[in-house]
Amino acid sequence: MVISGLSSMLKTAALRQRKLPKRSTTKPLRSIATTLYEADDIDLDRIGTQQLNGMTIEIIDPIEDYAELKTELFDFNAIRQLFESGIFSMRFDAMHAITGPYAKRILEEMLHAESCTIINAKPLEDFGGGRPDPNLVYARELVEMTRGANAVDFAAASDGDGDGDRNMILGNDFFVTPSDSLAIMTANAHLLPGYQSGIPGVARSMPTSQAADRVAEALGIECYETPTGWKFFGNLLDAGKIALCGEESFGSGSDHVREKDGLWAVLFWLNLLAIKRQSVEQIVTAHWQRFGRNYYIRHDYEAVEKQAAENLMEALKSNLGELTGSQFGENKMAYADSFSYTDPVDGSISENQGVRIGFEGDSRIIYRLSGTGTEGATLRVYIECYEPDPKRQERESTEALAPLAKLSKTLARIEHHTGRTEPSLIT
Repeated sequence: MVISGLSSMLKTAALRQRKLPKRSTTKPLRSIATTLYEADDIDLDRIGTQQLNGMTIEIIDPIEDYAELKTELFDFNAIRQLFESGIFSMRFDAMHAITGPYAKRILEEMLHAESCTIINAKPLEDFGGGRPDPNLVYARELVEMTRGANAVDFAAASDGDGDGDRNMILGNDFFVTPSDSLAIMTANAHLLPGYQSGIPGVARSMPTSQAADRVAEALGIECYETPTGWKFFGNLLDAGKIALCGEESFGSGSDHVREKDGLWAVLFWLNLLAIKRQSVEQIVTAHWQRFGRNYYIRHDYEAVEKQAAENLMEALKSNLGELTGSQFGENKMAYADSFSYTDPVDGSISENQGVRIGFEGDSRIIYRLSGTGTEGATLRVYIECYEPDPKRQERESTEALAPLAKLSKTLARIEHHTGRTEPSLIT
């Protein structure tokens, strides 16, 4: 029995092995016997083994286990040299959550980053009064550190909802969308020690932009489009079909553990920066020039009356057959469907996972209801357009996506159904 006594990051117990085991075919558990007895409390802060009524209990240090695994995946010497060069600066926002101690150990102690690198490092029950989301809205303090005369070269945040699974990547006055981050990691994985033998495939959630698809096609590997929900990635990871996966809501991971891992993504980017010796912006723009740019934005209509949101989706789905082939300004519709997914591992079918409307030239509008809101329903609208011309890749996302953003409201009759004229949150 292994108990993690120094942290509530329960995932760490699974980090001792790099590769995931193949799915077993054991018989189902039909019964379990329990015995209750009185015992003294186990000292969870004492590393080592203890005995409890003849049972050996091992208390591990999850931070050291986690750090040891990361040394197998990334070139710590190269990252350390980057920090010691004196020409590179970074800030990591732990958002008063669990990754603070992990980031301190790895970034400042093992990789020799400045002692001021980690902000909001102490885990707090109320996350310091902040909202635990690593995005441009809720990590404003970090975003400001990437701007102005004294801006840092690289910044990152990990979420504060308890398990540190999501991440946000920033350069000097430059934001990397989660979709682009996944695509760039896929394109450059072969440069890092843990992935030098190549990767079998990559997966993205359906609302995530198609940037990773283009990389997969160029590399000759599979790219899977799954419904939203990490369990779908889990099946693909278990079966060895993918090594990298990600979603537009700032989650990404690899086959080193069957979950998202925010600090892993940060270390991936640090290793990439150490190898290329380019800025974040230079790495991203070079990627766009090679593969094209997928402009991408998400509009959230939060706290919408649940029945009104469901009526909107039902009305939209009922009109799908009439939309294909329709012309909307410069955009000709290529397909319209309600996304259904057949799991290639277990054959299970997941229907009604969101409405996809695709246009010629690989632009898309996606509508999906989210169950993560605290009140009513949240309508999420994902808007994407593809730009292969490097001369047109420097536009702001809002400018490039303005026609599709306007069309997204018209097609779904958002104001009619919800009374909303504008989204409550744009990311």
